[in-house]
Amino acid sequence: MATEVTKASYVEAGKAYDRDMRYIPDRITAEPGRSRDRLDVTADAETGALQVPTWPVEPGRYRLVAARACPWANRSIIVRSLLGLEDVISLGTPGPTHDQRSWTFDLDPDGRDPVLGYERLQEAYFARFPEYPRGITVPAVVDVPTKAVVTNDFPQITHDLFFEWREFHRPDAPNLWPEEVREEMEVVMKRVFTEVNNGVYRCGFAGSQETYDAAYERLFTALDWLEERLTDRRYLMGDAITEADVRLFTTLARFDAVYHGHFKCNRNKLIEMPALWGYARDLFQTPGFGESIDFEQIKRHYYVVHSDINPTQIVPLGPDPSGWATPHGRDAL
Repeated sequence: MATEVTKASYVEAGKAYDRDMRYIPDRITAEPGRSRDRLDVTADAETGALQVPTWPVEPGRYRLVAARACPWANRSIIVRSLLGLEDVISLGTPGPTHDQRSWTFDLDPDGRDPVLGYERLQEAYFARFPEYPRGITVPAVVDVPTKAVVTNDFPQITHDLFFEWREFHRPDAPNLWPEEVREEMEVVMKRVFTEVNNGVYRCGFAGSQETYDAAYERLFTALDWLEERLTDRRYLMGDAITEADVRLFTTLARFDAVYHGHFKCNRNKLIEMPALWGYARDLFQTPGFGESIDFEQIKRHYYVVHSDINPTQIVPLGPDPSGWATPHGRDAL
């Protein structure tokens, strides 16, 4: 495993953190006539609207590359497991650290992904876009025959795993996008993303005291809202797990281990918010969630890669993760 990474800068002095949400827009779809193997993004001749490239659903064709350390990638690992797609879409897991170039497969024998043969995920991006101009991010779906990246659009990936791969879901797979609550769920997920998932990064990568203070207030306003919401309901949308829970869980799982100290989100710990802590433990103990979490990889990723925040790259030994296995009592709801 790599022990050092090239220094990368995530903090821009005097500025608030602004996440680049421009991803490869391709989708893998099941609808006949809409799917095709390869297509460049083009504009409709009459309307000017972008036509998003689509690829066909084919079991065994694609490899999901998702580092367990990354919360955005963690979502796709959980959804793949919940839906029973392990034998349909293979999984490659880069190690927890990366340099300015790319995530690397340093956990695999000889440091290469056993299916793609790559040392770096960057190679899959360059196989499709030789001069790819943005960051090499996870999760990424790779077309195994061509070894070229298909998409790295993380919210669309989990959406399509549910809607487009339904034919291959296990029989008792959960309904992650229930029609009866979908409109409200979209509102909840938007707030969770802007204020919590991305909110911890706004705190950690703030470039001034003023931008940090504003980010901190926004984050804990949202966490207080979630604490209240989860006091009398087991999950975000009621009595069943949805995509909204997957999206919130990956941030909560990292909160005390990383965000509380490393990102200065320290008004209180997760374990000091009774409803959220019980909810997080409930999910952690649900098949598909807890086994996707590797606290040592998570800590190593943040404390080593973010060398502008933690220049010594010392990884803390705590906190004790045993509390995640304690009874949560949420089934009473």
